[in-house]
Amino acid sequence: INFGADGGLYAEKIKNRSFEFDYPLQGWKAAGKVEVKNNGPFPRNPHYVELRPSGHSDKHTALVNEGFFGVSFEKDSVYDFSVYARVPDGGKSTIEVQLINEATHGGNQTYASKKIEISGKEWKRYDCSLTPSKTILKGQLRIFLKKPENTVDLEHISLFPRNNINGLRADLVKRLADLKPGVFRFPGGCIVEGTDLATRYQWKNTVGAPENRPLNENRWQYTFTHHFFPDYYQTYGLGFYEYFVLSELLGAAPLPVVNVGLSCQYQNHDMSAHVPVSELDPYIQDALDLIEFANGPVSSKWGALRAEMGHPAPFGLKYIGVGNEQWGPEYVERLAPFVKAIRAKYPEIRIIGSSGPDSEGDKFDYLWPEMKKLKVDLVDEHFYRPDEWFLSQGARYDSYDRKGPRVFAGEYACHTKGHNQNHFGAALCEAAFMTGLERNADIVEMATYAPLFAHVDGWQWRPDMIWFDNLRSMPTASYYVQQMYGLNRGSRVVPTTLDKRPAAGLDGQDGLFATVAYDEDAKDYIVKIANTSDSAQDIKLDFKGYKGKFSKMTVETLHADEKTENTLDNPDLVKPEKREISIESTSTPVVEVPARTFAIYRIR
Repeated sequence: INFGADGGLYAEKIKNRSFEFDYPLQGWKAAGKVEVKNNGPFPRNPHYVELRPSGHSDKHTALVNEGFFGVSFEKDSVYDFSVYARVPDGGKSTIEVQLINEATHGGNQTYASKKIEISGKEWKRYDCSLTPSKTILKGQLRIFLKKPENTVDLEHISLFPRNNINGLRADLVKRLADLKPGVFRFPGGCIVEGTDLATRYQWKNTVGAPENRPLNENRWQYTFTHHFFPDYYQTYGLGFYEYFVLSELLGAAPLPVVNVGLSCQYQNHDMSAHVPVSELDPYIQDALDLIEFANGPVSSKWGALRAEMGHPAPFGLKYIGVGNEQWGPEYVERLAPFVKAIRAKYPEIRIIGSSGPDSEGDKFDYLWPEMKKLKVDLVDEHFYRPDEWFLSQGARYDSYDRKGPRVFAGEYACHTKGHNQNHFGAALCEAAFMTGLERNADIVEMATYAPLFAHVDGWQWRPDMIWFDNLRSMPTASYYVQQMYGLNRGSRVVPTTLDKRPAAGLDGQDGLFATVAYDEDAKDYIVKIANTSDSAQDIKLDFKGYKGKFSKMTVETLHADEKTENTLDNPDLVKPEKREISIESTSTPVVEVPARTFAIYRIR
C-alpha cells in the first residue's frame, strides 16, 4: 500500500521495466518507431520493445521512462543500469542511456549519459553505470537508438542506486533497523487476499530470477479511498526471499502471511469468489512449501531454490499467518485443514489465525472461540480506532484467558477523528495503549504498527509510520513511540500498580498509563509512563522488596503540541530527547512527568 514496495522500499527506479502493465507502454513515452512485441526471453514476462530506425537523419527513435513519481538521482552517486537486448538481424547497434531533468521542464537537460553497443541476435544482458552531475528529484531515464543504427530489441530495463541493500532502498532499511524490531510481518494485509483470487499474493511467483517473476495487479490500484492509481502493480522484485533476508538483517522474526482460499471479503460478497473447501489442497501445499523454502534442507526442492538464490542456511521460520482479517464460518472452515496439515508436517511452527477486521463486535466475538477450538497459537487482532478508544483500552488484555491462544496485535494505529494524521496526539495515545501490551506480555506475544510506509506523492491510507519521497525519508511521532519501545524492551515485566490497580488510565488515575520491565543484561529497571493529562504529575516509584539504593537515572521523553507532526522539510519537530537525572541515593525516586508526554526512565 502507499507505494511502500514498488516505488518505495524496492529500490528499482524504472516503472513497468518489462512492459507487462495492462497498457504495455504505461510509464513510458515513445518517439519514432517503437513497437511492443511478445515472446521475449522470459516466459512469465514475455513482452519486450522493438526500436526500429527512424529512416530520417533528423528523426530519432527513443524511449523515456517517468519512474515512480519521477526518476530521482543524486549528484556524484552511482546508478547501475541494465537491460536485456539483441539485434534481431544479428548485426550491431548502439543505444545511448541518459538521466535527464524533470518531465515538467521538458526533459532536455542531460546529467549523465553512456553508450552501449548491442551485438548479435541472442538475448544478452548489458550493464553500465551512470554518475549524475546534479541532484534531481523528479527526472527521467531516456534511451536513444543511435545513428547509424539497426533495429534493437530491449527487455527488463532497470536502474538501481548502487548503495542499495539487497535491492532495497538503504535509507528505508536503516529506518527499519533503527527500530530494533522483534518481528517483521509481510507481505502486508489485504494484499494477501487480492481483489479476487486471480490477483491474490502468491509467494511462489516472487522467488527465483527477478526477470522472470510475473507481474501482478496491486490490490490497492482501485480502492474504497479517493486515491486511485491505475498504474500501481507489483513487479515482485521485492519477494519472499528478499523479505526473509531483510528480516534476518533486522534481527527480526519473519512472519509471512499466506492466502487461506478467500479473496477480499470487503469486495466479494458472493461465495463463488472464494475457493471451495474441497479445492483447498493447492493453497495448503503452498503454505507447506513456504515452510520448506524457509527452513528445509538444501536437498529439498524448495530448500534447494533458497540455496540457489544465495542462502543455503535455513531462515529459522517460527511463525506463519493463515489469512488476513478474514471472518465468518467461511474462514473457520478453510483455516481448519491448514491447521491440520501444518501441525502434521511442521508441529514446531506457530500458527496465527484471525479475529477479523474489528477490535470488538459480532465478527470478533464469533471468531475468538473458534480460534480456541482450532487451537491456533496466536490470534491476529486489528484495530484502527480513534484516540478515545486507545485511551479506554489500557486494561484490554488484563482479563484475557491465559489458557487460550496468545495475541498478535497485527495491525493498529490511532486514527484521530477527522484528521487521520501522524501528529503527536495520536502517537501519545498509541504509547499509552502499548503499556497494556507490555504489561500483558504473557498473553500479547507480538505487535506490529500499520501501515509501515507511505510515499508523499502516492498514498492511499494514513497515518503511516515512515513517509518518504524519492530521495528522503521521515520518521513520524508514531515511529518514535515504536522505537522507544523497541530500544527499551527489557527481559521481564515487573508487576506494577497505581493505587493498587493497573496503571491503565482508569477512573481516578489522572490519565496515567505505566508499565515497568527489568533488563537483565543492563541491570536496569525500565519505567514507561504516558501522561495523557494536561498537567505535569509528580510520581513516586516505590520498588517493593528492592533493598538497594538507586543513584543514576536517564529519561527519554517524547513531547510536542497536540497537532504537531513531522514533515520531510521539517523532520525533527517531534523527536525524543534524552538526558541524565541525578537523584539522591534512594529506593523510592520521585519523577515529574510533564503534561501530554511519553517518558521512559532507565534506573541503574
